[in-house]
Amino acid sequence: MERTQRLINHLQPSSDAKANSTKFYKPVKVCVTGAAGNIAYSVLFGIGRGKLLGPNTPIELRLLDLPQMRKKVDGVVMELKDCAFPLITKYIPTGDYKTAFEDCDIALLIGAKPRGKGMVRADLLKANAKIFEGQGKAIEKWADKNIKVVVVGNPANTNALITMTNAPSIPRTNFTALTRLDQNRSISQLADRAGVTAGQIKNVVIWGNHSKTQYPDTRNAVIVDSPVKGSCSAVRSQICTKYLDGEFISTVQGRGKAIINARGSSSAASAANAALDHVRSWMRGTPAGEWVSMAVCSDNSGYDVPDNLIFSFPCTCSDGNWQIVKGIHLDEFSRVKVKATADELVGERSSALGQ
Repeated sequence: MERTQRLINHLQPSSDAKANSTKFYKPVKVCVTGAAGNIAYSVLFGIGRGKLLGPNTPIELRLLDLPQMRKKVDGVVMELKDCAFPLITKYIPTGDYKTAFEDCDIALLIGAKPRGKGMVRADLLKANAKIFEGQGKAIEKWADKNIKVVVVGNPANTNALITMTNAPSIPRTNFTALTRLDQNRSISQLADRAGVTAGQIKNVVIWGNHSKTQYPDTRNAVIVDSPVKGSCSAVRSQICTKYLDGEFISTVQGRGKAIINARGSSSAASAANAALDHVRSWMRGTPAGEWVSMAVCSDNSGYDVPDNLIFSFPCTCSDGNWQIVKGIHLDEFSRVKVKATADELVGERSSALGQ
C-alpha cells in the first residue's frame, strides 16, 4: 500500500514539479516485454509521449525481448532516443528477467508466442503457459511487491492467470488482462451507427474472454448528449436492438480477424493504444459515473462467474486500485452470453494449468 501511494504521488506532482516535470521526483520503473514486436513498438512511443501515466511522470523504461532479438531492440532504443522524450530518464534493453523486472512498478506483458500453422487454441495455450510461467516466477522473485501487471499477449486472460499463479506473493488484484481494445472497438461501432463521436459513448461493457466468446454488452451504455448539462440517452433507445444483440456483437467479436483480412497482419497500433488506456485509467482513475472494461481476478466477484478466472468486468478505478461495478442486472440473454465466455475460460484454465 505504501508503494502504491508513492506511485500515486508520482502522478500528482507538486506545483514546482509541474513547472519542471522531470526534475523533482523518482521515475516509475516500467517494463515492456516483446519489445521488438509491432504492438510494443507503438506502446513505447506512446509511453514517451506521456500516454501511460500522464505528461508529468518520469519513467525508467525496461525493454525485454529474447536475446536473439537484441539487435532489433537496440534499434528501437535508437529511435526512442532520437525522439528526445523528456519523460524517459533511462532506457534498459535486455534479454534478462532480473534486469527487466527488478523493483519494477508496472509491467506490460506484450510478448507471446503466436499461433503457428496447424496449431489449435489448446496448443497455443500450452506454448504460452511456459512463457508466462517464467515471467510470473521472475516477477515473484524480483519485482516490487505492488507491481501492476497488464497482459496483452494472447490468449491474454489465461496468460494473466498463469502469470498470477506463479507470483503468489503479489496481490491477485495486481494482475489484469487487456479487454480495453474490445471496449474501444465497441465504442467506435456504436458511434458510427448513432452518428456521434466516440467520446459521447459511455459504459459499454465487455464481459469475459478476449476471444470470440466475449460479450459486448450495451444494456447500460449511454450517449452523452450534452456534457455541460449532463444529459444523456440510452444507446438502446437510439440504435436498433436487433442490431445491438446480433450484428454488433459478432462484429466486435470478429474485429481482429477482419483487420487481419484487410491489412494482412494483426492489430498493433489499436492494441497498443488500448494498453496505454488500460494502465492510465487504472493508475489515474476513471471519471465519476464512467466504467471501463478490465479482465481481473474473479474471486468473489459475483455475476455467477466462477472464482479464479481472469474475467472481464465493468470496473471503476481510483488511487491505483480497481473495483468491479456491482448490482448490474443481467437479463436471460446476457446470462447465457456471460456463462458461455466463462465456460471457455474454465476450459482454457484446465488446458493451461490442469485445474
